[in-house]
Amino acid sequence: MTSETPPLKAWLLLGLLALIWGSSFLLIKKGLLGFAPDQLAAIRIASAGFVLLPFILKRFKTVQPHHWLKLICVGLVGSFIPAFLFAFAQTELPSGVTGVLNTFTPLATLIIGIALFKQTALVQQWIGVVIGLVGTLLLVTATANGDFEFNRYGLLIIAATICYGLNLNLIKHHIPDLGALTITGVSLFLVAPAALIYLLFATPFTAQVTQPELWFPLGAILVLGIIGTAMALVIFNTVVKITDTTFTSSVTYLIPIVALILGILDGEPFFIQQGVGLAAILSGVWIANRRKRQPFNTQR
Repeated sequence: MTSETPPLKAWLLLGLLALIWGSSFLLIKKGLLGFAPDQLAAIRIASAGFVLLPFILKRFKTVQPHHWLKLICVGLVGSFIPAFLFAFAQTELPSGVTGVLNTFTPLATLIIGIALFKQTALVQQWIGVVIGLVGTLLLVTATANGDFEFNRYGLLIIAATICYGLNLNLIKHHIPDLGALTITGVSLFLVAPAALIYLLFATPFTAQVTQPELWFPLGAILVLGIIGTAMALVIFNTVVKITDTTFTSSVTYLIPIVALILGILDGEPFFIQQGVGLAAILSGVWIANRRKRQPFNTQR
């Protein structure tokens, strides 16, 4: 359907996906009101991994022996590690800012593809990366009085986008023979037991769940894992199936807008630098994803 106008169903699902993923940063913020960052990440991964199990049981037979180590790596760099990085970063960063910084993922994917997987790059793509980096710098240094003060917690989000970029390149170049739902569902399930064991035996979670004041933060985290990860994955694959990846990738531009709006509604400040940074990152992503004819080969 790449040459046809996307159906109304695709637009509605795309909007729903943007709302789900855009609100995930606010859910992290609410979850941190009652739980430590490491607990939040463990609950998120465990809930997402086990809730997807019914959807992937029949898909295990398509996984070959040479896939298992690769899928564990996908689970670690694509879900497990980023979940912890986002949780710790949001102890010092507003949810809206983390949502915008997450938009650096397409550029991180491009950089890693060029550096590690011998992809070619267009001149315009390098321009997009530079613009995106400028926007990122603005976001991690923005202050209320207009000055610039570096916030090292922003580096945790950048590290998470690098993990996402490595994950996407790993899937593209080393696991092209498995479907997206199989890769994500199986990889999440492989790391979910470790997250659950850590949560139950290395944190005071079992004692905390009996406290009524912690039920709301716990609910926010469960929604983050079950809906923000598992359900969003199903929606994402559905949109790709009825349209194409180009249309689905446009959710990249909607997520930070949703994250910022929800953050502002929750009382978070919004600085001029953040607006400029958002515009720069989105412009960089748009420029880097435009198609040109002549590639600039970086592997000389």
